[in-house]
Amino acid sequence: MAQSRIIGIDPGTNIFGYGIIEVNHREASLIDLGVVKIMSLKDPYEKLREIYHTVQDLVERFDPQHLAIEAPFYGKNVQSMLKLGRAQGVTMAAAITMNVPITEYAPKKIKQSITGNGNASKEQVAAMLAQIFRTKLEQNFLDATDALATALCHHYQRFSLGSKSSSWKDFAKNNQNRIIR
Repeated sequence: MAQSRIIGIDPGTNIFGYGIIEVNHREASLIDLGVVKIMSLKDPYEKLREIYHTVQDLVERFDPQHLAIEAPFYGKNVQSMLKLGRAQGVTMAAAITMNVPITEYAPKKIKQSITGNGNASKEQVAAMLAQIFRTKLEQNFLDATDALATALCHHYQRFSLGSKSSSWKDFAKNNQNRIIR
């Protein structure tokens, strides 16, 4: 696989997380991650506009070849789910207008891909990412680490689809960066 960049998004109407990785052959390296806090904006449409412009700005600055986003999941609060769906839709619209392909992943798929446990906590995902990227990640940026996990999940999925591994031994040999020693 040639060099490419993947932006992961954890959309939200109060805190919007993003994580960007660069993939060079099979190795992924952390480029940037962060959060955009938009809870101070009271008008919900202003929040959506901010999300839209944030995604466009990230695409312009980092030139990703892929955007991975956390897909909608079941929630008990209908109003919260509608707000989240709008944030996801605006994120997708911004990426589409900038010609960046989009892939959605369920939260359990992302957690499974990073930790091996689809029910892992945000803190467990962040701890695993810190090990994978060999860096300290701020615990108060869990929306950013969720976005980073989404980007890394996309890399793992793209790699596994193109992989010719037929055994665990082959998989381990071809995925040295995923082995924790």
